[in-house]
Amino acid sequence: MDRSWILDRLERYRQLWASELACVERVEGLVRGFADCAERTCFPGHLTGSAWVFDATGTQFLLTHHRKLNRWLQLGGHADGELDPPAVARREVLEESGLTEVAWLDPDGLGVPVDIDVHEIPARPTEPAHWHHDLRYVFQAPVGGEVSADLLESHAVQWFPVRDLHRIVTEPSILRLAAKAQAILERMSPGRD
Repeated sequence: MDRSWILDRLERYRQLWASELACVERVEGLVRGFADCAERTCFPGHLTGSAWVFDATGTQFLLTHHRKLNRWLQLGGHADGELDPPAVARREVLEESGLTEVAWLDPDGLGVPVDIDVHEIPARPTEPAHWHHDLRYVFQAPVGGEVSADLLESHAVQWFPVRDLHRIVTEPSILRLAAKAQAILERMSPGRD
C-alpha cells in the first residue's frame, strides 16, 4: 500500500462523516505533505493506528492503562513506516494485549477507518511535542481471548463490560470511537441482544 490508498480511505471517511471535515483535512495534509508521514521521526506529527476491541460476545471492550499517559486508552501505536493503517492497528492490539488473533470488523470491506482523531502528544526529553494522526478500527477477539499487558507499554490491559463505558472513559474522542464501534458491531451481528 501507499499514501494514495490512505488518501482514498480518508475521502470515503469524509463522505460518511462530513461533520469531521477539519480533522480529515489535517490528516490529509500530513499524508500529502510528508512522504515519511508513517515514520515516528516525522514532525510536527505522524500516523498512528488504534483499535476498539470487543470480546467474542460483544459485551466487553478492551483498554490499556497507558504507562506514559497514565490513563485508560484504546490499544494502538506508531505506524513505524507501515502505510497500512488497519494492519498497524491489528499489530498494536496483538503486541499490547497478548491476544494471538483478532478479527477486523470492516462491514463494507473498504478499509475505511471507523474514526479519526488528531491529538497532541506532550514533549519528552527525547522528542518535541507533536501530533498523532490516529486512524481507528474495530476488532473482535476470539472466544477465550485471554490478555496480558506488555509492561513496557502499559500498567495493565483489561476487559470492561460495555455497560460500564462511561464509568471508565470520559475522553470525548474515545467515547465517539466507542459509539461508532458499537454501531459497527451491531451492524455486523444481526439479532444480537
